[in-house]
Amino acid sequence: MPRYEYRCRSCGTTFEVSRPMAESSAPADCPQGHDDTVKLLSTVAVGGAATGAGAAPQAGGGGGGCCGGGCCA
Repeated sequence: MPRYEYRCRSCGTTFEVSRPMAESSAPADCPQGHDDTVKLLSTVAVGGAATGAGAAPQAGGGGGGCCGGGCCA
């Protein structure tokens, strides 16, 4: 089940709630009992190394970097 992060506007507490995606936009009460909360935009971190034929080249391997390799060294 996905976890959603919220912040209480009243006390500033940040907290997480596990709920189905269908309820992702439903209001969430602060653990301190306040109901003025806002859902935060969370980022997803993915780690690990790519391997195999589809793997991206490593740094210095001619991958192009941030601008396609034409303007930065």
